[in-house]
Parts: sequence; C-alpha cells; structure tokens
Amino acid sequence: MPDEPLHDTVARLLQRRFQEPFHIDPRWQGLDELARIAGHCSHRRFRADEVAPDLVRALCAAALSAPSKSDLQQADLMIVSDGALRDAITPLLADMPWTREAPVFIVALANGRRLTQLAARKGIPFPNDHLDQFFNAAVDAGIMLATFIRAAEAVGLGCCPISVIRDHAAAVSRILALPERVVPVAGLCAGWPHFPNRITPRLPLSVTVHDNTFDDSASADAIETYDRYRETILPYAKQRRVAEFGACAHYGWSDDKARQYAVPQRADFGAFVREKGFKLD
Repeated sequence: MPDEPLHDTVARLLQRRFQEPFHIDPRWQGLDELARIAGHCSHRRFRADEVAPDLVRALCAAALSAPSKSDLQQADLMIVSDGALRDAITPLLADMPWTREAPVFIVALANGRRLTQLAARKGIPFPNDHLDQFFNAAVDAGIMLATFIRAAEAVGLGCCPISVIRDHAAAVSRILALPERVVPVAGLCAGWPHFPNRITPRLPLSVTVHDNTFDDSASADAIETYDRYRETILPYAKQRRVAEFGACAHYGWSDDKARQYAVPQRADFGAFVREKGFKLD
C-alpha cells in the first residue's frame, strides 16, 4: 500500500498472519524491521540475476553474528557454488527443482567437531560428550539459519529453507565431504525473487503463546477455526494419502500435518548422527 504508515503496515501484516487485531505504537523503533519480519514469505522461484559473492559472504557474516550458546560457536555455513556438487545434491531433492535453480544454495551445519578438537589440543577432558552437545550445535545452526534469512530479506533477497536435506543426511554428508561431528541441519535457497509471494497464515497466538502457565485446553477449537480461515486464504492444491484416509470436504492444515506424519520420517537420522560421532545419551 503506497504511503501507508509503517505501524499500520505491521498491524495489517500481523493481522493477516494471525487473524487478530494488533496495536502497533507508531513511536516504537525498528518498525521497518518488524514489517519485514511480519511480511516474511518463502520464495521458490528466482530471477536469473547473480547474487554477488561479496553479498553472500556479508550475509554469512551477519548470520554468524547471531547468538551462540555460551559463545561455543558450533554452527557453520557451507556455500555450495560448485556446479558438480549441486548436480549431485539435486536428484536427492527431486520434488524441489528450485534447489538447483536458485542462484545461491547454502547448507547450515551443526559443528560439534571444533569444540572436541580444542579440548584435545589443550589436553583438557571433554566430559560433555552427550545429547546436549548435539542439541546445542543444532539449535545454534537453526538460529544462524533464521538470521541469514532475516539479513537476506533486508537486502531484498528471497529465501526458502530446505529441511529435506535431513532425509538424505548421509548422502549429503558424503557429497560435501563433511567430517566427523559435522552434520547438515538444513539447506537454504536464496536469490532475487521472481515475484511477490503470499503470507502463510500461522496458528493464532491463543494456541502458541502462553502466559506463565502452559494451557492448550482450547486449542482444538482454535485450530479448527484456523483450518477454515487458512482454507480461504491459502488452500492446499491436493490432499495427502487419499487412498488411505479418504478425501475431506474441508481439508485444512491439521488434516495435512496429521497425514504428513502418519508415515515414518527420518527414522534413521539418529543412527546417522551417532555414526558422525555424536553421542545422544
């Protein structure tokens, strides 16, 4: 909307996302950044224009400026610009052609290797070789990935995270020659958006924000209302697993997600992580 005040823009975007009114004080600082975050969209089609390597490197630096648990810095980024490597990864992601078409493809890595190497070099024991080390590294990688997206959108790029990397974690690890204790957490496509995308509605805050006490007693009704709203704004193009579960007259988010997780996914991921040297006990 031309010449719309920033506080009205933020309120409008949040209302579209969460289906409730928001009061945004025009005196708040950072409304331009709030508007970008509130208006976030994933992009899967990109212009052919190059993203300058200097810009990609600066975005990596911005992403790695994100918070890190105890300053342990256990997250890395791999820029996959080699065409042969991308050609090797693309068949694993056959349902996502944008992973090859995007000007930039990056893999976020959980790096538990560096810390154990530091301990070995200093001759200091490392008694924390258990689930928490992998958890810290994976969470750091997720925070870093979100920060990259935020930085990329600030300069006008569009992004799409690729969690399906973890469906093929062992193969991706081999292709990228990842050493022990370095695990691919997600991929990320980035480029100049081909066209504006739509905002994806989210569950209402009554379901996902809790004041002091966790309470999901009213979530079933709220999610049903969300399903109906989302069906009018962003309906699913097709229904999952109709042969097993039948066709729904009203197919909502809850139907789609229940059906998505009705089959095992990444059941071998824990074994892969252990093979990479992490202990998950």
